[in-house]
Amino acid sequence: MHLIRRRSPLPTSTPNSTEQSPLAIRGHILFTFAVLIALALAWRLREVLVLIYVSALFAVVLMPAVNRIMSFRLRGSRHISRPIAILVLLGGIFFAIVLFFLVALPPVIRNLHQFATDLPARIPSIVAHLKHLPLADKLGVDDLAQRTENALDATASYLFASFPDWMGRFFDLLAALVLCVYFMLEGEYAYRWLMSLLSVEHRLRLAVTLQKAERRVSKWILGQTLLMLILGLASTLVFGLLHVRYFILLGVLMGLMNCIPIAGGVITILLVGLVAAFDSWTKMAAVFLFYLIYVNIENAYLTPRIMRQSVNLMGLTVLIALIAGTELAGIIGALVAVPTAALIAVLLDEYLVQKDLT
Repeated sequence: MHLIRRRSPLPTSTPNSTEQSPLAIRGHILFTFAVLIALALAWRLREVLVLIYVSALFAVVLMPAVNRIMSFRLRGSRHISRPIAILVLLGGIFFAIVLFFLVALPPVIRNLHQFATDLPARIPSIVAHLKHLPLADKLGVDDLAQRTENALDATASYLFASFPDWMGRFFDLLAALVLCVYFMLEGEYAYRWLMSLLSVEHRLRLAVTLQKAERRVSKWILGQTLLMLILGLASTLVFGLLHVRYFILLGVLMGLMNCIPIAGGVITILLVGLVAAFDSWTKMAAVFLFYLIYVNIENAYLTPRIMRQSVNLMGLTVLIALIAGTELAGIIGALVAVPTAALIAVLLDEYLVQKDLT
């Protein structure tokens, strides 16, 4: 009986698992080109995209106020509709702006005009004071008057030359306002459509994270605005009682510069102290004493209570965000720099930060 050896089937050539089919390679190439085209288009439309982002961010910040207005009931059981609530909110903001221009801005403009008028006449006395300082000759104090006049002329020329650019920024703000209204009206539908592109698991996690970011960013903006208002009013009142020159202008600057942590307040109070020093050293000491007392009150009492539920951003983070935002988009970029940094901080905390389990 012959033994028949069963011959094993010939091995078939199977493609290596690491190799890809030509169709997959073409897909990757097309995807790469699509990404490059999208990036090029985004760079070409970067100003428009920044405008859209700013409008969407302000809409997110203002929506809690709109929802609060919508919660009020009219006669019977009817609630205020969203368009009416938006109109009420915009009317309140417009009234506040008009009130600011009618009440608060004219004294600031008068102080600024008085400062510009007095500065050329006061430069010789400033130079005389500075000559008594050590190393005054090496610092070139004698040429200070001429250099100051040249700087003022250059500043005036720059403001005149950049007027068209400022008008363009003004129209950008109007466009951002219109977009913000549309985002408040229809942004919810766009949000739902974008979230529908994700899987249910990722959608729920991102939705919870964005809601957390929305609450914290809104509270940060409200708290920071309140701190700026408190410092501005307190500075204006104290500087007025001390009879500091241009006290309204300097008080407004103190409030505005409070958005820059540490450095903003220090630079402004040094400017106020310099203005007060030309009247008397006692007045300068009183200005510094006021700021020292206020800083301690703000750090010990105001900031822990006003900002306790906002995003805890380091001062360095805020400063870098302001510099980067101003460089990228000017004034508009500076307005949204810190809220953007807060949003990024919340997203990083949720998706990248590795929390210790112990």
